[in-house]
Amino acid sequence: MHCLVFPGQGVQRKGMGAELFERYPRETAAADELLGWSVARLCRDDPDGRLADTRHAQPAIFLVNALSWLDRARDGRQYDHVAGHSLGEFNALVAAGVLDLMDGLALVRRRAELMAGVAHGAMVAVVGLSSERVEATLRGAGLNLVHVANRNSDRQVTVAGDRTQLALAVRALRGPGVRVLPVPVSGPFHTPLMASAGRAFAKVLRAYAFRAGHTPVMSSVTGTPFDPDRAVELLSRQISHPVEWVRAVRALRAAGVDHFDEVNGTTLTAFIARIAAQPTEERV
Repeated sequence: MHCLVFPGQGVQRKGMGAELFERYPRETAAADELLGWSVARLCRDDPDGRLADTRHAQPAIFLVNALSWLDRARDGRQYDHVAGHSLGEFNALVAAGVLDLMDGLALVRRRAELMAGVAHGAMVAVVGLSSERVEATLRGAGLNLVHVANRNSDRQVTVAGDRTQLALAVRALRGPGVRVLPVPVSGPFHTPLMASAGRAFAKVLRAYAFRAGHTPVMSSVTGTPFDPDRAVELLSRQISHPVEWVRAVRALRAAGVDHFDEVNGTTLTAFIARIAAQPTEERV
């Protein structure tokens, strides 16, 4: 069985989607009208470094992901499951027929605005430690404003939170065989510090209809199949809760998926290659 996966914020790069905007002028024009700015120009020129701005990065990534999916659909490729990492889950919902493309973009635009409104935070990736070890280190250091934000693979975790405490967390987490790298986002995403943005987004989500769809979507919040009847809860909760990518991948494998394809890069497939079939116990 095959699954198509969609990445989220962090994969933005100057030049992305260049060939797609030309192939899909109608969708690109509709996106520009909805957003009030040119996605193609943003991706081509990155004026004033706006690709690093959450308010611009998320809609741009969403559209490039979506056009990449349309390319695959045009070629007749079909998938048994779809999934997305954080922002990418909105692309998965579009690909599954749960949301219309422009509704998805409108939601992503508002989501990005709300998330960008939570300042004074940052995120780093920790490579070489398990989630359990990272959490134990944060607890041991008394850093209550820093949290695990993404469980990406068995030994790649992101943490986010208050900038001052995060600087202390970086020192505590560094060690032999461990790398700590900045992540290009503007706030403490997927942590309790984003709760206000999550509540505001829930109000936005209630104005949209979510259909049953035609392809199963694996939730990156719960690691279980996405239930459209719980869309408001799941998609608002996503902002202030960890991305459970490891759990989602294991659930997809348990459902019979043995091959993953990815749009717009290879970030997620690299994570997937580093997720063991079964969790391993680790003393902390």
